[in-house]
Amino acid sequence: MENFKNSPIVKKLGFNRIILCGVLVLMYILFSIVEPSFVSYSRIISALNYAYFLGFLALGVTFVIATGEIDFSIGPVMFCAALIGGKLFVDGVPMGACLIITILVGLVFGLFSGFLVAYMGLPSFISSMAVMMLSKGIGSVFTKTQAMSWPQSSGEGGWYKNLIKMNVGGTDIPTGLIILLIVAVICGIILNNTKAGRYILCLGSNQEAVRLSGVDVKKWKLLAFVICGTLAGFAAIAYVGSYTIVSPGLGDTFNNDAIASCVMGGTSMSGGVASIGGSIIGVMIISLLQEGILAMGFQKDYQYVITGIIVLVAVFADVRSRRKKN
Repeated sequence: MENFKNSPIVKKLGFNRIILCGVLVLMYILFSIVEPSFVSYSRIISALNYAYFLGFLALGVTFVIATGEIDFSIGPVMFCAALIGGKLFVDGVPMGACLIITILVGLVFGLFSGFLVAYMGLPSFISSMAVMMLSKGIGSVFTKTQAMSWPQSSGEGGWYKNLIKMNVGGTDIPTGLIILLIVAVICGIILNNTKAGRYILCLGSNQEAVRLSGVDVKKWKLLAFVICGTLAGFAAIAYVGSYTIVSPGLGDTFNNDAIASCVMGGTSMSGGVASIGGSIIGVMIISLLQEGILAMGFQKDYQYVITGIIVLVAVFADVRSRRKKN
């Protein structure tokens, strides 16, 4: 096993990511054996519908967790942004402007969360809970507690759905997957090959040492939250592109799924270690798990049980690995 781990190919790809890909393939085979209809193209597209917006949320929160902080507001912020964008379209604002405003709403919430943590010194656990409630309230007040229905692909302004799923000759093409992977590559470059990414990771490893070396710790921590909020805005567009209708007061469960995707993908909850590729694979595992459980006729509650077990195993492995290093 040690020889396998130390081989050049495994080191380049990452042992953890290889294991996760194996788990993903085994899950697909298992679900296909238990429920033959699972291999259908429509099932794959249905699973991807969940992966699009969850992927953007997971990419964003990966940056925050890398600094050693946490953000439990991303799901409600996503819904708030989608509600505001949908209400503006109903009020006559052009679709292009609505999409931009939806992203900007996420960015503003990320800026606010980052300011509370980086400049006000509030614990991210508490501040993100407050922002979560704030985003729920703003979304509900703005829409007067009414659910917002974004236009269908055939309606006026429905072109935005082509960003997520394009119908060509009666077949749905998952364009959203292409966009998600492009954004993931950009995030990977930022985190691993730029000064900003290196400082964000260093904050999670030893924030005090970074501060004493003369680095503006507050600025880079704020940036992590801004990236997270902006990607929550992208997630809002991905959500309405897949499901159309947005109801106020929701989004909490998506926080858990996004954070779970990061953790099982190799991002350490203690900060300092993060994997963009691992987060994407974790998203695919959770999305496939949800679709597989539904395909077998079980309730979604079973997904929470299995996801919880996976997260516990991932956290235990991370803690054990850090103890060995120390």
